[in-house]
Amino acid sequence: MTYRRSILSAAIVTCLGVAVQAHAQDAQPTGTQATDLDTVVVTGIRGSIEKALDAKRDAATHVEVVTAEDIGKLPAKNVADTLRQLPGVNIASSSASEGGFDEADRVSLRGTNPSLTQTLVNGHTIGTGDWFVLSQVGNVGRSVSYSLYPSEIVDRVVVHKTSEAKLVEGGTAGSVNIITRRPLQFAEPLTIQGSIGAVHSDLPGDTKPQLDALLNWRNDEGTAGFLVQVFNEQRSLRRDGQEVVGGYGTIAEFEADGVTRTPVATSNPDLVGVLYPNLIGAALFEQVRKRQGGVANIEAKVTDDLTLNVNAFYSRLKADNYNRNYMMWASQFINARAPSSYTIENGVLTSATYAPDTTSTAVTPYGVYDMISRPGAESTSKYIALDAEWNASDALKFVFQLGSTKGNGSSPTQDVLETGIAGNAGASWSMNGVGNPIDWSLGGTNTAANHLPQNGWIFGAQGIDVLDKEDWASADGQFFFQSDVLSSLDFGYRFATHERSNDFSLAQGPNWASNWTDINAYPAAGGAYPGDFGVGGNVPSGIWYYTPAQLAELNARFANRNNPERFYFSDVYGVEEDINAVYAQLNFRGDRWSGNAGLRYVQTETDVHYNQALAVNSGIPGAITGSAFGDYLPVVVNNDYNELLPSVNFKFELTDSLVARVSGSKTMTRPDFSALAGSLTLNDLTHEGSGGNPNLDPLVSTNFDASIEWYFAPRALLAASVFSMDMDGYVDFGNVIVQYKDQQASQAAGTDVYSDYLVSIPVNSNGKARGVELTYEQPIGENFGINANYTYVDGEADGGKPLNGTSENTYNLSAWYENDRFNARINYSYRSSFYAGVSRADNFYQDDFDTVSASLGFKATDWLTISLDGLNLNNPKLKYYTENDAVPGYLPHAFYSNGRQYYLNFRFKF
Repeated sequence: MTYRRSILSAAIVTCLGVAVQAHAQDAQPTGTQATDLDTVVVTGIRGSIEKALDAKRDAATHVEVVTAEDIGKLPAKNVADTLRQLPGVNIASSSASEGGFDEADRVSLRGTNPSLTQTLVNGHTIGTGDWFVLSQVGNVGRSVSYSLYPSEIVDRVVVHKTSEAKLVEGGTAGSVNIITRRPLQFAEPLTIQGSIGAVHSDLPGDTKPQLDALLNWRNDEGTAGFLVQVFNEQRSLRRDGQEVVGGYGTIAEFEADGVTRTPVATSNPDLVGVLYPNLIGAALFEQVRKRQGGVANIEAKVTDDLTLNVNAFYSRLKADNYNRNYMMWASQFINARAPSSYTIENGVLTSATYAPDTTSTAVTPYGVYDMISRPGAESTSKYIALDAEWNASDALKFVFQLGSTKGNGSSPTQDVLETGIAGNAGASWSMNGVGNPIDWSLGGTNTAANHLPQNGWIFGAQGIDVLDKEDWASADGQFFFQSDVLSSLDFGYRFATHERSNDFSLAQGPNWASNWTDINAYPAAGGAYPGDFGVGGNVPSGIWYYTPAQLAELNARFANRNNPERFYFSDVYGVEEDINAVYAQLNFRGDRWSGNAGLRYVQTETDVHYNQALAVNSGIPGAITGSAFGDYLPVVVNNDYNELLPSVNFKFELTDSLVARVSGSKTMTRPDFSALAGSLTLNDLTHEGSGGNPNLDPLVSTNFDASIEWYFAPRALLAASVFSMDMDGYVDFGNVIVQYKDQQASQAAGTDVYSDYLVSIPVNSNGKARGVELTYEQPIGENFGINANYTYVDGEADGGKPLNGTSENTYNLSAWYENDRFNARINYSYRSSFYAGVSRADNFYQDDFDTVSASLGFKATDWLTISLDGLNLNNPKLKYYTENDAVPGYLPHAFYSNGRQYYLNFRFKF
């Protein structure tokens, strides 16, 4: 497909010598900012808390603020970790359905899913990439992967909980604005600072280096300067898990012909219709993450009235990973024979024992083993923004901006082997409730010498490189009134073109001309699971595996990656959006009160590109032929819409220490990219999948917010707020049955076999959320302090369905100590269970989880500080469960453990 050329292709070339920076909606005018920071120097935990509370109190709307010193003293390694402690903020460690990891990755506000929170950098959008393949071509949202943004790049972060007309649209629940440093804000002409350290991850038992360095120079007059910052951070990751990959199947009464009864129905009719866990697996995931990049900024105050800036950012997360899952394959034998003993509870076969089958002449695999190596997996994010701030007169100010941002998520190679194991060897399992892993076992001696490749497959998409790009231009003005009530008028225009697309995917399969089914063609095992592997429960031990190098060699010998035969059109998609927005916002003030009211009008023109699956040799004009997956017809759907988004905010200074706020607004979020055109994914083992809906409407929410803030002492706050969101166009999922070609069955039969697949597609519905936030922050004496906050959210979609991302209860507790030489902080965070989406056509949830983190710091000299940070100190176990309409209650889905991380850093500043 062909996409538009960048609107900046000429402008950036001509303007690289011009020093400008992206205009931050929350920033003060450049001259004021430099002057304030030259005269007021705030350092340390105590000073940063005071600075953040001052910014919150002075803000025109309801915001939360975290400053750079806070970030430096919090146990936080990316911006999402930094935001974890704020009221109304929820953190998730994963996207799609890959399960949770040890690093905060997604941010959401007030009980909504991450796609409904707009993330900005210096007031503009940011292109993002995802390193995990399911987030690239499976569940492709509009949320930003915070794994790409280290906390060291931040000057402050402002979380907007209410809307204004001048803010870039996209956040139903609010927006997060990450503000980076500017050269002229530094107090000294020359500043050199950074850190050198290491991180030790206890589960892999490995230590990796960490480096961050910043150089800032400005002239003595404070009219010109530049900043360069680089970071290079590595970390080892190991995740132990148990997954019920195949969900819960139903024991059948009849064979596929609909007439012949299954053997188990004949021998044990009480088992018919009972659910059973399919593909219970011991999942081992290992990865080394390498985050590299930097920030560059040049700023020049050309005249007293004109400031020019260029600001650029680049981050690359190298994320090679190896995932293994050793599974019991119950669907292979559950209908063919009866267990020797079993237990049924509430319609679920909660325990069963199957003795080895010594009578069958055919070999049935009682287990299946997936080994998936992804060398070269990575994500990137970068932008360049040029802007000019011009004070045209004492009463009129303009900010002009051009920018381009780009993110990529790449999976160039997946080296995969899926092989059968435990032929006729028997199996057993015993479930232990929703909150505990399943005990299970496979019979026989399972080694690399006796696996069953003929009962497996070779799969895995190749060459995926997903693009997330936006080019924009904007002009913002502010006219100041000479009036006792009217303060100013903000107005502006913004144009953007946004593209999210993937143009290539090869879905490999077995090379039938090779001897891939011959066990004698396979090597000896290259490794085995760690001896301490596990998340609880009795599971197989001593599990063997092939190394990534061995898998690469096996795929080179046995895999078919021919193009176009293996071209997988279902992974090819594109969404193009042309966006025009205009706004006007009137700001007013009176005696101890202030506010604003505005309108933002947004026009979105969308082209959705996807491929419709057809039968082989369909004969339809325009169809693409030659793929083993059938013919495909490229389709483009136009989906255009206009929205008018009003907002009003009032602030009342009831006393010198008591502030009340009230706000009403309409906000908009465009549908997720995968909801519009994401890839069609099918599972031939379970005959399930998911697809997109290009005709979705945007989500438009009517919001109300009221808060009261009592600043009862220096660095102290007691606050409460209530909020509501009525969401029209909330995207939910509906399940439909669609017929697709079954690749494995077709190969086995020697002819095309089409099967019914239960496919989940997104649909527009409605949703609502109501909530309360409570905040308490207070120093205790000169050196101690405590912070606490609690958020309650009641959310639901149409028909009483759960609202994606809604945790009913979230709370944070923090205590700190600081003197001239030493500082310490400990944080506790809790988030209750929440609906996380659809997996295998079943709703799945993440269970309650909590985290403990701590930091210690020692100021060795005026220029050197030593810090020790610990994350996930309680070694949290992440738990997931599903619900199935056929039975009451919930069923265990997955369990993960990532271990603890310890960071030792030597920070210097000259």
